[in-house]
Amino acid sequence: MIWDLPIRLFHWGLVMLVLIAWRSAEVGDMHTHLLAGSAVAGLLVFRLWWGLFGSSTARFSHFVKGPRAVLAYALSLKSAKEQAGHNPMGGWSVVAILGCLMLLTGFGLFAEDTDGLYSGPLSDWIDYDAGRAASHFHGIAFTALEILIAMHLIAILFYQLIKRHSLVAAMVIGRRDLLDDQPSMMRPGSPVMLAVGLLLGAGTTFLLARLSG
Repeated sequence: MIWDLPIRLFHWGLVMLVLIAWRSAEVGDMHTHLLAGSAVAGLLVFRLWWGLFGSSTARFSHFVKGPRAVLAYALSLKSAKEQAGHNPMGGWSVVAILGCLMLLTGFGLFAEDTDGLYSGPLSDWIDYDAGRAASHFHGIAFTALEILIAMHLIAILFYQLIKRHSLVAAMVIGRRDLLDDQPSMMRPGSPVMLAVGLLLGAGTTFLLARLSG
């Protein structure tokens, strides 16, 4: 076992909500877009909490490594032994995607459209020009997210075709075969910490959804 159920539900929930947010914006359904964005914000709050107090492989301290470890892994990419959880390069990919999503949702909270009909739930806190700037950066953040997702998919294909590691299957069932000399025990997180994280995430989603109307 390398991924707990909360992480797997977070991952696939995030995939679904980002797709809903993208598609709803494409067709002009801004009500659904705002609700999906609110849910994404709630998931991010939960993930930050679980990255500090969750299971061992979910914690940022487990997979965010320094430049030396990242470089060493990159130089031996094809032959490097895989460990439970994210490798040094994958860890920074997670940080980049989470950071981009935080910027995307953050700017979206304050974004102001040209006619003022569909604005972010916190757009009233700033003036119109600042809201338009937030909308502009919201778009830039989404473009950055598209690039990061493309890189993520390429990495998945590389591991599937070259290294014969199914990252998708591991994120579905939570398990992956590891060599005998590799650490394979995932220490689960506290049920109390899980409950707190779920409350924080759900509370964030509920509050933003109410503000979105």
